[in-house]
Amino acid sequence: MHSSLIEIPVIALLPFILMLLAIAIFPLFWNHFWEKNKNKLIIAVILSIPVVIYLLANGFSEKLVETIVFDYLPFIILLGALFTITGGIFLSGDIAAKPAINTLFLSAGALLASFVGTTGAAMLLIRPVIQTNKQRKFKVHTILFFIGIVANCGGLLTPLGDPPLFMMYLRGAPFEWFFKLLPEWLFVNIFLLIIYFFVDSYYYKKEDISVIKIDKASVKPLKLQGKRNFIFLLMVILAVAFLNEQYLSIIHSNHYYKFIREAVILLAAYLSMLVTPKLLRTSNNFTWQPIQEVAYLFLGIFVTMVPCLLYLESNAKILGITSPTHFYYYTGLLSSFLDNTPTAVTFHSLALGLGGSSGTLIAGIPEEILKAICTGAVFFGSMTYIGNGPNFMVKTVAEENNIKMPDFFSYIIKFSLIILLPVFIITQLLIL
Repeated sequence: MHSSLIEIPVIALLPFILMLLAIAIFPLFWNHFWEKNKNKLIIAVILSIPVVIYLLANGFSEKLVETIVFDYLPFIILLGALFTITGGIFLSGDIAAKPAINTLFLSAGALLASFVGTTGAAMLLIRPVIQTNKQRKFKVHTILFFIGIVANCGGLLTPLGDPPLFMMYLRGAPFEWFFKLLPEWLFVNIFLLIIYFFVDSYYYKKEDISVIKIDKASVKPLKLQGKRNFIFLLMVILAVAFLNEQYLSIIHSNHYYKFIREAVILLAAYLSMLVTPKLLRTSNNFTWQPIQEVAYLFLGIFVTMVPCLLYLESNAKILGITSPTHFYYYTGLLSSFLDNTPTAVTFHSLALGLGGSSGTLIAGIPEEILKAICTGAVFFGSMTYIGNGPNFMVKTVAEENNIKMPDFFSYIIKFSLIILLPVFIITQLLIL
């Protein structure tokens, strides 16, 4: 470890805090300014410049390059590829909006999320879910549970599922290790699906008889187009699973060989663009805006995060966060109000700084602590609209379709505190 790590001043953490505050506050108070991606990039660059100068001046250029080249680039390439490929899969149709059908939709989303990413699964299924429930009067609860299950909790089983998990994968957690989180994944998702089924059944009984008749009369079978994109998704899954240090010894001799994986992922995205008819993407309302937004914001997050990671690694022992339970709730708390990806990376650095050597080490930290970080980041990302990227995307699509979604604070008070939080606490008590 760098001998001067201990000297990282607290003021060096300020740009990271300001970056996260901008993400949380600007959409609420300066939405018109913030909705332009160009302005997000300007803010990210302004906050990154002093950090870059500080790191270069103090001999931390290696850490900066490592973060940009080996964390940020693979992160954006994976997210961009999943976004591109799923954007070429179009699911149309309108089936009866019964509680059992809606629960089946959310179950499929929970399963898909781990393999095409929470963003991919959410964008693939949100429009069919809205179309199916178009005739129903009570549908806001369906979108809320959709955010909880499909856009968050479903993505726990592989590094493709949610960006925090991919960051842990990049830090050395094997692809198949994430399958060990199956008990937590099953428990939370089944619990939420059961609650949803009863809530939807309650609202279904409150629907006007005429609405139910119209809904049954306007049934159109589901139709899946762009099926070739599943081949490209499989390419991405196999690249992440097998093109790594575990299977390619060549990577040990030169870290830049890691980009064999990124090259295959980019090829899959390019082939998807090549073979998918433009009309399919148009039907999906596909634009590059969401992934541009993620690329710009996370450039700022990854750069400004570097002093925080160095600080945490060097001061971990004095912060008092030591047990898996601490890591679960602290990761969860910050993942609720910040983005869950930098939160997971931050707590991984904190765990590294503790220097635990007992038991099984995965990605350089005790396995139980890594489990706590992964589950805390993924589950609690659903606690607010800003906890995970797809949350706001789903909200926007719903509002475009004239579904009046609760505001930032109503979402927390009327949904996440009374439904999600008790489930996450019970999970910790029974499973973790």
